[in-house]
Amino acid sequence: MTSVDPVEAGAQSDSASAEEVPSSWAERTLAELSLEEKAGQLIMPWVLGDFAPEGSESHERIFGMIEDQKVGGVIMSVGTPFEVAAKLNDLQGHAEIPLLVAADLETGAGFRMRGAIHMPGSIDLGGATDFPSLMAVGATGREELAYEMGRITAVEARALGIHVPFAPVLDVNNNPDNPIINVRSFGEDPNRVARMGVSFIRGVQENGSIATGKHFPGHGDTETDSHVALPVIRHDRARMDSVELYPFREAIDAGMGAIMTAHISVPSLNGGLREPSTLSPSVLTNILRGELGFEGIVFTDAMDMSAISRQHRSGEAAVRALEAGADVILMPASVGGAIEGIVEAVQEGRISEERLDHSVLRVLSTKEELGLNE
Repeated sequence: MTSVDPVEAGAQSDSASAEEVPSSWAERTLAELSLEEKAGQLIMPWVLGDFAPEGSESHERIFGMIEDQKVGGVIMSVGTPFEVAAKLNDLQGHAEIPLLVAADLETGAGFRMRGAIHMPGSIDLGGATDFPSLMAVGATGREELAYEMGRITAVEARALGIHVPFAPVLDVNNNPDNPIINVRSFGEDPNRVARMGVSFIRGVQENGSIATGKHFPGHGDTETDSHVALPVIRHDRARMDSVELYPFREAIDAGMGAIMTAHISVPSLNGGLREPSTLSPSVLTNILRGELGFEGIVFTDAMDMSAISRQHRSGEAAVRALEAGADVILMPASVGGAIEGIVEAVQEGRISEERLDHSVLRVLSTKEELGLNE
């Protein structure tokens, strides 16, 4: 019989125990969450930026989502800079786990955080910076301008309490009849979109925020608005690789932190199926995670848009998005329905808790990287 030194055995035991103990704030927090709380961390509802007096319906709805449903973040909409900053400070004060705050800031923080007018003198009190459209910036061909646009967007966003600008748009707008992307794109040349997009991303991420490229796998060549119906792109895989996917590939290689999905159908990327990319494992897991090697957070586009909501109720849509490979469910039509759907899917074995934990840990790790736990 081989003898074992008790001291050595104890050291081995301590080492094994140390390996089992979560080392980061994100890991420790994940270990303490219930199934319902894990599901809540993946939900990001819409919040208007204006003042909501205590006791009002708007106030109760927002604080109910944070205190009772324990959502992991919010997407902030229109308001003045002062209103938005004050509101976010209030919301963060009521959250047990810091909220991850996003906003559509495609042309700067002024895209959503606008100025107020002081009455009766009609004095413009100013707002956040609102740049020209991305197409105008793209037309200059000057990457340093895209960088500055990203830098200023990030600095103003963090001053307001926003961590994730949902920008830049990486769609290649090569369809003049596109009703929804249009001047939101850097242009029709995939190389220019990629160069300007990467510069914008660097400006954002070198100044304390997380850039979000959208709308994967590319919403530029559509004639339908996904807010009202499901667009279909019928190009073959070779064309998708050379045009639509090219800016995303370059942005991922440059270290982009987040991606937003598109509610569009691309049969050539999805085995011929006419299914929204947001709900497609082929698009989000096989291509985005597998082929392109993306390791950041995947946000869905707003789940209350008709391209999704006409097909599925909130719970089913949320589950399908997670099955596909998304991490954060943005603006579900029903926050409670989305959380319940995810919880039931785990309890019934449709989604493993390990799969759920991967997404929750991504969200919590992002919060830790941003210093929100400090």
